[in-house]
Amino acid sequence: MATIDDRKNAVREEYGYFGTPQELFEYIIAKNKAAPPLEKEFKSDDYLVRGCVSSLWLVPSFSEGKCRFKSDADSVITRGIASLVCSVYDGLTPAEVLSLDPAFFDEIGISPHLTPNRRNGLSQLCKRISDFASEHK
Repeated sequence: MATIDDRKNAVREEYGYFGTPQELFEYIIAKNKAAPPLEKEFKSDDYLVRGCVSSLWLVPSFSEGKCRFKSDADSVITRGIASLVCSVYDGLTPAEVLSLDPAFFDEIGISPHLTPNRRNGLSQLCKRISDFASEHK
């Protein structure tokens, strides 16, 4: 079982070597382009992440002591970033989710290169993930 540090190191290795923010975001978009979209019933206001410039849906679930997260968005960059964020938190216990500081995404160059509106969306996504984990702790 991978520890939080193992997950962070894997993400650093995969995303940390790009020379420019444009290369990083092109990779994030390309990697997540083929991900299956959420089922239509999840693209509702119940799952909508408020504060994001595009429509972003987060579908959290909890089973066997682990938090699960799926997402989708109507913007390819938002979809890619949300998918990355969800993959980092998916399968962790509530305590592990709460111990993984979302400032980690600054380290790999995502947050600093987003527009203020997209940064707010990322912040709101991470808050929803954290709130969900808190409810199940």
